[in-house]
Parts: sequence; C-alpha cells; structure tokens
Amino acid sequence: MIGKLKQNLLVACLVISSVTVFYLGRHAMECHQREERSQPLLGSLHATLRTGQNISAPFVYNKDMPLIFIGGVPRSGTTLMRAMLDAHPDVRCGEETRVIPRILAMKQMWSRSGREKMRLDEAGVTDEVLDSAMQAFLLEIIVKHGEPATYLCNKDPFALKSLSYLAKIFPRAKFILMIRDGRASVHSMISRKVTIAGFDLSSYRDCLTKWNRAIETMYTQCLEAADKCLPMHYEQLVLHPEKWMRTLLKFLNIPWNEAVLRHEELIGKAGGVSLSKVERSTDQVIKPVNVEALSKWVGKIPADVLRDMPVIAPMLARLGYDPHANPPNYGRPDPRVLDNTRRLQKSSEKPNSS
Repeated sequence: MIGKLKQNLLVACLVISSVTVFYLGRHAMECHQREERSQPLLGSLHATLRTGQNISAPFVYNKDMPLIFIGGVPRSGTTLMRAMLDAHPDVRCGEETRVIPRILAMKQMWSRSGREKMRLDEAGVTDEVLDSAMQAFLLEIIVKHGEPATYLCNKDPFALKSLSYLAKIFPRAKFILMIRDGRASVHSMISRKVTIAGFDLSSYRDCLTKWNRAIETMYTQCLEAADKCLPMHYEQLVLHPEKWMRTLLKFLNIPWNEAVLRHEELIGKAGGVSLSKVERSTDQVIKPVNVEALSKWVGKIPADVLRDMPVIAPMLARLGYDPHANPPNYGRPDPRVLDNTRRLQKSSEKPNSS
C-alpha cells in the first residue's frame, strides 16, 4: 500500500514538473516572440531576444547561435576555464546557474521512463514540444543571467551529462569537457567539503567510483560529438596555458586575445570576470595560473584505495593517467607558470617570516 502511494506521488510530481517546464518554456518563447511581431506565436524557436539597451547595436540571440558549454566533474578546473574565457572581451560565461543541469536531468528522467513518456505523448507533450520548451528555457537563462556579449557560454559542470541532447537542440553549440586526474578531483572535493549529490565525502573509494561513472558518461558523449567537443586536460591547461588557450579559441572560432592569460587582473572589472561569493573555487581562480594544486592529493588517499585504483577508476588509464603513479609526472610547466608559482609561494611565506 505504501509502495503504491509512493509510486502515485512520484507520478504526480513528474506530471507537475513536466507541466511546469512546458509552461516556462512556452512563456519564454512568447517573451521572445513579442519582440518579433512578424513571428507566429508558436513558431520555430528562431525568435530573437535583444538585450543591452545602452549599446549602439543590439545583440541578437537564437537557438542557432554558437553557444559554448563548459562542463566536467566538479573540481576539474571548470571555474578556471570559464574565468579565462570570461577575460576575453568578446565572451561572457558568468557564474554557475545550477538550474540548467537540474532541468536537463528532469528531461532525461522523463525520456527514460516508458510509462511517463506514454503519459506525456497522450497529453500532447511530445518530444518536439519538450525540445522547443527546453530550447527557449535554457536560452533565456543563458542570455539573461549576465551581461550581453558576442559569444555566450554556460558553465555548469554536470550539464555535459546531457551533451548529446544539448548538441541536438543547439546545433551550433560547442562543448569544452574539462578532464582532471580523478584522484586530484576527489581529494579536492573531500578536503574542501564540496557537497555533490550522490558523493559520500567520507569515502575516497565511493567518490572515485562516482567520479569514474560521471566522467565516462561525459567523455563518451564528447567523443561521439568530436567536431563539437574539445576534451581539455586541466593539468595541461595549467602547465601550458597559452598553447591550450590558443587551441581552444581556434576550436571556438574566436579571435586570439592575450587577456585570457591574465584573467586574475580582470576580476570584478566591467566586462571582465565576475565571481560568485558562494562557489568554493572562487578563492583559487583569483590567483594567476599556477601549479600549486596539481599534486596536493599525493599521500592523502588510503593505501587500500591506492592498491585497487585500476579497478575502482579504470577511466584514469583511459584518459592517460597512470593509476599506479604516486606522484604522477604531468609534465614541465612553462616559464610564465613557474614564475607565477614562485611569486605565490613567496607571498604566502611573508606573514610567517614577520
């Protein structure tokens, strides 16, 4: 009896959620289309949204624009990547919305449930209707949560669990998958107490298992959309920032600008990098690119977990990390990065010497 009640409550919640998303999406579409009177009320989501009243030429946004999505397992350098891109005068990413991955997860849940899919189809809420609603809703969030710019990007780590779907509804979007040694990512989330749904922060074994599952899901989709997705290793970005930022901007078809190598100088400035007061990585990205965080995990992971690492996290080897290396050899940093690291180390020693 209790089980049936729970099932009925779940179905009710799903129906309410689907109606809510449909309403929000339809409302967003109508907002777009009020500005383009020539468009029919429920036309193809090619409606435009104009923002930035104080600029000479308004920006025009639609589903066919080249949006940029940054994702990966949390604590893999997604915030650093978006801060470096935000430093570019033509790009705006902004803080995490936290709404986008949740709404994408709900859409996935509806699609996977055969019974719920049948209910939605019978109600006329077909895949086409949901896709149009999702396009409008996500575009509204991305456009409105920050300043206007030529290129808009969104950084919500787990949004790339739905990379294939995002590529379907935004055909010209590009994706950046941040990849980091799972041992470093897990140590960072545990030591910094970064709460992530489903991760047991008291267990390295559990977190590494969940890391493996999440990165496999995203990496597989990234490879399937190879022309639209660029895997970016955090360690290589940190060691060789100019090389990899040039590679990235070429992939995104965005002109090179030296500002992406000096993101820390543009924090809090107009048209620069806006940081959240509640994101745990904010205190790290205020610093210039440096190697301090690369091997902090060494010596911190329990011996039994290290012993079983190839079995617990087989994606380490697949992504090019040696699961037996403690510490691993990630490579030699560029002179500029070495200089940044030395300056940071000297500044951190000054209070102790006084």
